[in-house]
Amino acid sequence: MQGTKIMQINRDYYLNKLISKKNNNKIKVITGIRRVGKSYLLFNIYKNYLLSIGINEDQIITLKLDKWENADYRKLDSLYNYIKQRTSNPNKTYYVFIDEIQYC
Repeated sequence: MQGTKIMQINRDYYLNKLISKKNNNKIKVITGIRRVGKSYLLFNIYKNYLLSIGINEDQIITLKLDKWENADYRKLDSLYNYIKQRTSNPNKTYYVFIDEIQYC
């Protein structure tokens, strides 16, 4: 049996939209129907882009609220405190990725 090939769909259009608005200090919301790759775009493609331009891993905060281990962060005060604690250095730019925010 041969190895399994993983197909990656190129998302250049959406990646370039995120890149072009990276420094505008606004929240970006990625919407779309289920199972089209929104999370993959954010947690894989865009994160890899940020790492490739020299953003440190500690400046990228990822949180998937549908995961049981993150259930505590579904409460707004807990989510706020977590993000505030993780983004404490005012001399750094942070990137906060939250998946399934509707769980809050």
